[in-house]
Amino acid sequence: MSEDQLILVDNNDKEMGRAGKMQVHQQGLMHRAFSIFVFNSNNEMLLQKRASDKYHSAGLWSNTCCSHPRWGEKLEKATHRRLKEEMGFDCPMEKAFHFIYKADFNNGLIEHELDHVFIGRYNGRPKLNVNEAEDWKWIPVNDLRQDIELNPDDYTIWFKISYDRVIKTLNSEEF
Repeated sequence: MSEDQLILVDNNDKEMGRAGKMQVHQQGLMHRAFSIFVFNSNNEMLLQKRASDKYHSAGLWSNTCCSHPRWGEKLEKATHRRLKEEMGFDCPMEKAFHFIYKADFNNGLIEHELDHVFIGRYNGRPKLNVNEAEDWKWIPVNDLRQDIELNPDDYTIWFKISYDRVIKTLNSEEF
């Protein structure tokens, strides 16, 4: 099986080409990504704990699902595909916002993403793909904020960057 081809983008999300997943992360090339935040009717967020053998951020808690669209794949289709692949369910989602971040990891890889954030609603139990996530939990939003402050090293960088804006968006009347 060939390596996934990620979509390289500029600051305006204009496609600039493609490159293999490892090359992108070794060279810190900016690429298109997405993060999905799923909430239930009790105002709890569904978190996943990344699998211990992930190429970066292994074993850390993060938002419900995050990934990259494939070359030639529409962003919205990719979000539904990956949510099913990683967490074993699908749900309605809306795009909330996007942001750009760059982070260096201890293993020499660099994450440089234009990350599209989607928010969804779901009240069931996930069925994890253990190659992607080793655990999950529903957590009240207020408890999560406290845990992030007390244990910041337990969470992925992109999750910590986007969390407050997700909550603000979720609470806004426009969403």
